[in-house]
Amino acid sequence: MNDINLTMLTDFYELTMANGYFNNGMKDKIAYFDMFFRRIPDDGGFAIMAGVEQLIQYLKGLRFTDEDIVFLRSKKIFSEDFLQYLRNFRFTCDVWAVPEGTPIFPNEPIIIVRGPVIEAQFIETMLLLIINHQSLIATKANRIVRASQGRAVMEFGSRRAHGSASAVYGARAAYIGGCIGTACTVSDQKFGVPALGTMAHSWVQMFPSELDAFRAYARTYPSECTLLVDTYNVLKSGVPNAIKVFNEEIVPRGFRPKGIRIDSGDITYLSKKARKMLDEAGFKDCKIVASNSLDEYVIRDMLIHGAQVDLFGVGERLITSKTSPVFDGVYKLVAIEENGQIIPKIKVSENTAKITNPGFKSLWRFFDNETGKAIADLIAEHDEVIDESQPYELFDPEFTWKRKTVTNFRAENLLVKIFEKGKCVYESPDIKEIQRQCAEKTDMLWDEVKRFEYPHNYYVDLSLKLWTTKDRLLKENS
Repeated sequence: MNDINLTMLTDFYELTMANGYFNNGMKDKIAYFDMFFRRIPDDGGFAIMAGVEQLIQYLKGLRFTDEDIVFLRSKKIFSEDFLQYLRNFRFTCDVWAVPEGTPIFPNEPIIIVRGPVIEAQFIETMLLLIINHQSLIATKANRIVRASQGRAVMEFGSRRAHGSASAVYGARAAYIGGCIGTACTVSDQKFGVPALGTMAHSWVQMFPSELDAFRAYARTYPSECTLLVDTYNVLKSGVPNAIKVFNEEIVPRGFRPKGIRIDSGDITYLSKKARKMLDEAGFKDCKIVASNSLDEYVIRDMLIHGAQVDLFGVGERLITSKTSPVFDGVYKLVAIEENGQIIPKIKVSENTAKITNPGFKSLWRFFDNETGKAIADLIAEHDEVIDESQPYELFDPEFTWKRKTVTNFRAENLLVKIFEKGKCVYESPDIKEIQRQCAEKTDMLWDEVKRFEYPHNYYVDLSLKLWTTKDRLLKENS
């Protein structure tokens, strides 16, 4: 999919606005846009940033083809001068982003774009599409992995994904969130997300008997033998036949069985019984894999009730984030430049949740030096510097009397520059490193923030300087 030119995957009004800017002499006007999101999926305590690598690939490939120009000319609303501009279009903006795998919170800028307004505005659709989708799936995967309490989770959702791109990039995002691998082979080929899988029920049905099917598979894959035991009856035939084949085909060849998989029925009950049968047969090291419409809530309840499951295969409810299928990311103008001076802009709304934070900004995360845990995030103006040697007063931007002075802390600027004047200046880490960083950074959050129900509200505050600017603009526009 990286080979497909996605330049024209944009909302049509991006083009009508661009034509308007061009014909009003504004094509070189410098604008600043923020991407942020307003609500955490599943009412959770945090989300996970993902998709930056694909955003980079998209921005590198922005080009209008001759075919694109012919199509746009056929609409009969674009000037020839504007079409000629598009024919020679090159991306020249500066872009900052929060690195993939980082926990993120509502209303803070996770991507900032600065550059000529036509360019900065035009990329809105794809930027949101990429980051919203992958951040949604990475967030859901992280929840499911945490619910599994150290047991491995595999992403098995390709056939239920909303299209091929959702399957491929969803598997990548799920890996960032903590899954150990995917059923989607092309995601292994393209991104190095380990492809996993054994057999379907059709394999068992293709042979004269379940025992014959198990024997054939064991002889084909003696070192990686996991058998699907629920085609007919888990406890009466599936597990007994698996044990028989382990003894007759796997152990004599010098291997140990990898596992059995249960894909239907009361998996909690069946896994307890299967565990007892495997242990009594001398296969305490044989893993039990569970699949079938799982998510973090089902997995949590299974484990509360003693399910003897070692690995979970999670499909449709992960790849579609079924319980909360939309990531609420938006892209808003926050400033322009006039005569080299940054002029902050604000969007005011009767819906106070839609009022934006104006200006060119930076994003800081404060960590307690004693515990290593994150204290709060601070949105500041771009030129503000945090002096870690001095106490810093944080305050709630809505309820300003709520204040906390922090000492003995370190402050990390979360936004890194990924493009400078249209040239990529950032090298994406290996996906295994992104996954490792995701686990490490998530561990820096307090457990109260990681609760599934009623998580602690992690504070995202404004600096006094930014709050003052916002307050002034609100009063000027009231």
